Amino acid sequence: MEKTLKQNEIDAMFQAALNATPEVQKTDARARAVPYNYSSAGQISTEQLRAISMLNDQFARNLTHNLAAWLRTRFQVNLVSAEQIPFSEFLLRIPEISYVASVRMEPLGALAVLQLDLALAPPIIDLLLGGEGRDGALRELTDIEESILASVVEIICRELTAAWQPVGLSFNFERRQMQTQVARIMSLTEKTLCLSFEIRMPHSSGLLNLAFPAVVANTILRRLTSDWARRRRHGSDTRARMEASVRRIRFGASLQLPTARMAASAIENLEPGTVLRLDVAANTLSEWRVGGQTLSLAQAIRQGEHRAARIERPVIEAKG
Repeated sequence: MEKTLKQNEIDAMFQAALNATPEVQKTDARARAVPYNYSSAGQISTEQLRAISMLNDQFARNLTHNLAAWLRTRFQVNLVSAEQIPFSEFLLRIPEISYVASVRMEPLGALAVLQLDLALAPPIIDLLLGGEGRDGALRELTDIEESILASVVEIICRELTAAWQPVGLSFNFERRQMQTQVARIMSLTEKTLCLSFEIRMPHSSGLLNLAFPAVVANTILRRLTSDWARRRRHGSDTRARMEASVRRIRFGASLQLPTARMAASAIENLEPGTVLRLDVAANTLSEWRVGGQTLSLAQAIRQGEHRAARIERPVIEAKG
């Protein structure tokens, strides 16, 4: 037996539904809300890090070439990492005995920090003084040794300026900083762009670390990303010359039948005049291949005193 609702019962059900609707909406809104972490503001994007890595790979190559020629020995520089960390964390990575210098970046007027492992100092100084580049004990530098190493840092700054030319930055070596003075260069909570390079020499190896202030990440990196991401187009004259040069390139080409399988016994007793029966239909077209790629099906013909190939149809149409 079906139950028939009275009007007052129907009105009560609608009223209950109306009263419940705002609660559901509030619950959904709370479910969609996500807490925002303000410490994540200004993070360098993956695209920016990719552009930074490409830029500093060039710096590493140039520094490898120039310092190897200057020192007259094998000298290899490789980019190890590019990351964004607080300045306090960068300070914790600096060894107790290390060479730390401040580098001024113009036209921003900001200071960056350069840290070089002192394990690299003895072989570099030994080479510049006419030695074989042997490593030595880890110790503080004398005044003469510090002057010699300062010339190396100036070369590093010069190569940084050349590599970062697309973003309009120049790097100027300021002075060496003592451990107690480094913490005053930037705020401990400031997010820094940290670049780490591995330096290898015949008898020693170490790290070169660079810490750039947040002003670089917030202003220069946006332009850097757009410059690297933008597709560079050549002028019409340049493109025409490139296309003309490409048309003169010669590729290896062949006209051949499809691959056929045959018994080893048929190949065992081959001699001049032997006719090999291929498991291929008599009307099968040959494949025209250029640079190892099959472009079309063709028929072998004769043109005057030369063999030739008459193109029948592209491979795509043949497969269709």
